[in-house]
Amino acid sequence: MDRALSSPTAAFLDLLLREAAAIEFERPLLDARARGAAPAELAELDEVRGLALRVRALLERRRRREAELSALVDTVGDLATLRDLDAVLEAIVRRARELLDADVAYMTLNDEERGDTYMRVTYGSVSARFQQLRLPLGAGLGGLVAQTAAPYVTAGYAADARFQHTAEIDNGVTEEGLVAILGVPMRLGSRVLGVLFAANRSARPFTREEVTLLGSLAAHASVALDNTRLLGETRAALAELGAVNTVVRRHSESLERAAEAHDRMTEVILRGGDLDGLAAVVAEVLGGELAILDADGHCLAAVGDIAEVGSLAAAAVAGRGLGRATRNGEHWVLAAGAGNEALCILVLHAPGELSETDTRILERAGVVTALLLLFRRSLAQAEGRVRGELLEDLLSRRVDDPVTVRQRARRLGVDLDAAHVLVVAAGPDRHRERAAQWSSAYAAACGGLAAQRDGCVVLLVGGDHPGEAARRVVRELGAYLGEPVTGGGAGPLAGIQPVPAAYAEARRCASALRALGRVGDGASAAELGFVGLLVGAERDVGAFVAQAIGALLDYDRRRGTALVRTLESYFEAGANAARAAEVLHIHVNTVTQRIARIGHVLGDGWQQPERGLELRLALRLHRLATHDGGTGSVVDGHGPDRDGAGA
Repeated sequence: MDRALSSPTAAFLDLLLREAAAIEFERPLLDARARGAAPAELAELDEVRGLALRVRALLERRRRREAELSALVDTVGDLATLRDLDAVLEAIVRRARELLDADVAYMTLNDEERGDTYMRVTYGSVSARFQQLRLPLGAGLGGLVAQTAAPYVTAGYAADARFQHTAEIDNGVTEEGLVAILGVPMRLGSRVLGVLFAANRSARPFTREEVTLLGSLAAHASVALDNTRLLGETRAALAELGAVNTVVRRHSESLERAAEAHDRMTEVILRGGDLDGLAAVVAEVLGGELAILDADGHCLAAVGDIAEVGSLAAAAVAGRGLGRATRNGEHWVLAAGAGNEALCILVLHAPGELSETDTRILERAGVVTALLLLFRRSLAQAEGRVRGELLEDLLSRRVDDPVTVRQRARRLGVDLDAAHVLVVAAGPDRHRERAAQWSSAYAAACGGLAAQRDGCVVLLVGGDHPGEAARRVVRELGAYLGEPVTGGGAGPLAGIQPVPAAYAEARRCASALRALGRVGDGASAAELGFVGLLVGAERDVGAFVAQAIGALLDYDRRRGTALVRTLESYFEAGANAARAAEVLHIHVNTVTQRIARIGHVLGDGWQQPERGLELRLALRLHRLATHDGGTGSVVDGHGPDRDGAGA
């Protein structure tokens, strides 16, 4: 080892290995001079010392370059994992100060909105004023760098006249104690974002390598700023895209919901459903209670325990127009129709506000409901015309070919040879059109025929009880029109020929009811008592007598009594029991007992004037019918009473 160290080269190599300071490389030469080395040895040592110092400088530059590259790699890593822009910029400024061995490093950025430059990051600064500087564009060393987009260095800031000095900048620099400053632009393409500075509090030169290094750090800072901008724009775009996607999704869901509701409503119609089925679908989709009214406010269909809403009909028709849903208190009201004619009103009671989609569904439901009603009206009108034409032919005796007429009737579901009754109903003239619509629907529903004739509704429907049919028609038609209707019935009849006569009889019945003050009632001729004999087509006397005194006749026949004869005498005596007793040659008490029994058989009210008139007429007709020489069923009153009481 001693022999190796005795070599001049070995001594300097040992210094290089120890990374000794440059001053220590003078010691081998000084030691050689102290021991009186020969000039040749001194010259060799001086040459080796120069080579060693150059090697040391090269190694120092490489170490420095390695540190710079490591710092740049770290910066690139920061950019690759950019999370916080402030942290990245602070790391760049810190590395600039460390790598350039400067007292202070700082960064200024341009504020395009305010039109100036502000201090963004400082490292090594001790002056609060310096850290809060805002500089006019173009002022100071930074302004020169920004204007020229080139690096600038000054060894003495205060005395340098190449750039514009301002009191604010100079005071801040002086307070910080800066002397030498290097500034490099932070460029993004042709645009300068700001300036990165390295500064010393004493005069010092900045080498080309330092300028290049600071420029590299400035470029990374520009990338960091641009990445942040791009990231912000990306996030904003993503947020906007998310918002748009939400809107699109909601719109798509709304369209799907509306389409589903429309499909369900259409399915109800195609399956031949009615208004109740349609109302159920709409109420289920909208989650509420729904009522469908006609234009006059009468309920056609309802779902749920919805309150009376007929009063909303007029408001809906006179509101914002057909097809527009409006809020009315707790209800949503919609009038729908064709042209300017309102066909229906939909009233929805739903919790909370209706969304735009629900409003469109309700309005679509109004359109579907109006179409269904319009279709039904057209169909009913067409079928009503056919039924009306057939009945009109029957009433007018325009039947040339009975076979063809029966075929026409069968196509409408009517068997003319089965038992039918004919009803004539008369109501207010102003409701004639509505009455015709109702009669067509009624006839279609019960398999009959309907027509309008002489201002009255004429119905030919199946059945064998004309009075019951007349009362049913009067009751239902009157409820539909909201006003009383009077109707007469005739029948039962079968075939084609009896129809005109039945029409005449039913019409006379209706007229008789009105004349008797029984407006709003319905009856057949047989139910009108003696009036029925006047209006009936066949004047069935036997039926009238049986209806009026048939119970007394049966009683006399079964008991062998003389109640019929007693009643006849009682009426002939002016309802005087004593005179009747004289005519009958019986005691007055017996007459009184028989009168009581007559009241029991006939029921209360038999002595009322109208009923009394019917009874007297029936008794007279009965006498005429049985006046055949005493062989009839009238008891003459001379035989013994079988009930033992003379009753």
